[in-house]
Amino acid sequence: MIKFLIITQDLRVSGTSAGVIERSFLTKLRKIYPDSLIDVLYLSNSNLDDDLKILPVNSITKKVINHNIPIHVKWINRFTTRFMNILYAENYISKKYAKHINNINHLPYNHIFIRSAGLKHETILALHNLPVLHKSIIYFHDPYPNSWYQGKSSKIHKNEILRLRRIIQITQQAKTCCASAYYMAKDLQFLYASDKNFYTLPHYFDVSAFNLNYRDKIRKKEKKIQISYHGALMLGRNIFNVLKAYKLLIQQNQDIKIHTEFILRVKGDNIDKLKREFGNISNIKILKPLDFSNSAFEQMHESDINIILENGPYYCNILPGKVPFLASTGKSVLVVSPKRSELRRIMNNNSRYIADMNNVEEIKINLENLIWDKMENRETINPFGDYFSDENFKKCLTNIIEATDE
Repeated sequence: MIKFLIITQDLRVSGTSAGVIERSFLTKLRKIYPDSLIDVLYLSNSNLDDDLKILPVNSITKKVINHNIPIHVKWINRFTTRFMNILYAENYISKKYAKHINNINHLPYNHIFIRSAGLKHETILALHNLPVLHKSIIYFHDPYPNSWYQGKSSKIHKNEILRLRRIIQITQQAKTCCASAYYMAKDLQFLYASDKNFYTLPHYFDVSAFNLNYRDKIRKKEKKIQISYHGALMLGRNIFNVLKAYKLLIQQNQDIKIHTEFILRVKGDNIDKLKREFGNISNIKILKPLDFSNSAFEQMHESDINIILENGPYYCNILPGKVPFLASTGKSVLVVSPKRSELRRIMNNNSRYIADMNNVEEIKINLENLIWDKMENRETINPFGDYFSDENFKKCLTNIIEATDE
């Protein structure tokens, strides 16, 4: 029997794409290895009920990590950071994670996955100098450190160099490393000066990892065609140019004005600015975000064209977490992306379903084409091919596992 140990930090059912991804990973893993042993150590930062019982694993041990830093630790951190090049406060948090990881007897397991979530990568950083590291397959959900996250404008502070040094030490000792996007994997391999091949294990979505029966907050569409964007506005994602393009369409074409609506369920940066610029346009509705069950149902059954925003403005090396879900709906999508991005690579620059985020006219043309496809009931084509299929998941995972067995 193959034995898996999965150490993760996000299995939430709502409020985060990472939770959706992690739950789907466990479900897909069970499908590929139905007779295996799958144990999960869940290092969470909340006491929420995460509906863990529906996940198809043998055991889940949940530990809640308190991220509050005592005042004395903050004072010590000021001194050590400035004079000793030691990030004492961050190490204080890492030790909390390391304590629980080190308590597990890792020896019986054939494969150990350490999966990050969020931007701080606590689970990976906690591995520093732990015995389990040498058997671990490290998975990067996002780039680390933050200064190398495309779409962020943070300066490279001395602390970022210290973080980089630490993560290099960790990846050097790990059994192997992988990331959710091909470009990110190659960027991190280069950044960490690694002689290891960083593999790609994309995000996937599996509906059986969720209870999607909650649909009491959905908004029924009021026009023939609904265009929608559900998600966060951050890291250079440009919804403004999409709405400028849509505004031109409804000004120039009466049929599009009469028969379409644009629904936004957004959080993050510049929401007030968004409302000031577009809140008085009757075809555009700016609404509050929903929990995952309601949001998923609305996008599956009410939306006709779903918008995907990649980070920008010039390069995106990550795979947005919502893409596998939207690919599974069978609905039309328009990807609004920079000139070089992970989704352009996956879609082979399929110009019909992808538009330059910095070009309002190109967005307008492609959005109009998709609207007329829907108006005239033309067949919807999946622009992602089999990239998010069970077969591709098995292929990618097998490549990683076989590499660790060499």
